[in-house]
Amino acid sequence: MTRWYETLFANFAGSYDKECFTQGTVGEVDFVERELGADRSKRILDIGCGTGRHAIELAKRGYHVTGFDLSEGQLRRAREKAAAAGVGVEFQRRDATQPHFTNEFDAAIMFCEGAFPLMETDEKNHAILRHAAAELRPGGKLLLTTLNALFPLFHSVKDFLDAGASGAASDKLTFDLMTFREHAELTFTDDAGKSQTITTDERYYTPAEMRWLLETAGFAKVDIFGCEIGQFSREHALGTDDFEMLVAAEKGE
Repeated sequence: MTRWYETLFANFAGSYDKECFTQGTVGEVDFVERELGADRSKRILDIGCGTGRHAIELAKRGYHVTGFDLSEGQLRRAREKAAAAGVGVEFQRRDATQPHFTNEFDAAIMFCEGAFPLMETDEKNHAILRHAAAELRPGGKLLLTTLNALFPLFHSVKDFLDAGASGAASDKLTFDLMTFREHAELTFTDDAGKSQTITTDERYYTPAEMRWLLETAGFAKVDIFGCEIGQFSREHALGTDDFEMLVAAEKGE
């Protein structure tokens, strides 16, 4: 059975690059550089690289980058963009829930929910983190963004409770308090002009859950911050108004 994210990204690369949340690439890569001390000898893995916006920007700055994604449509556009930019990035079609490399990279990035936390089970999401750890050299860094459960708990659920039994809550957008999963009916138009409707299934995580998941995956140090598109910073404390959290984890020696 085709999964919702496979349907969405099969022919959506052009539209994806126009989304508002993809416009902060330069500032986000600035953060990566700060985390790596601008050491261009570092090898970087972009997990769930999509159309390659972060990988290409890093390559422009002189980094050796490998990117992989499940969607061949996204990768096709990534290769076209890299060629147009005159940079070499190795783009591969791979599944992040499976192991691929061992101790080969100094850093890995996973931004804009490129893989984690779109999986349909917690086990698959955890597998992505475990494999990311295995792909890094000891002391390597994983930098990722993911959905912040504090946001719907404080906002969406609060609004629903405030509405009482008035029937104001839509059955097209639900948040399950038992699983911290949001299900939403999404209608979109793909790059061929075809309209499609899918039901998304995304997992929100609390900061405590993220710390536990990463520590059990092999990371010795985990720092969590608030996340603002294009302005990633360790100075931004995570709060209930942050839709996403920014995570910096370091693999144990």
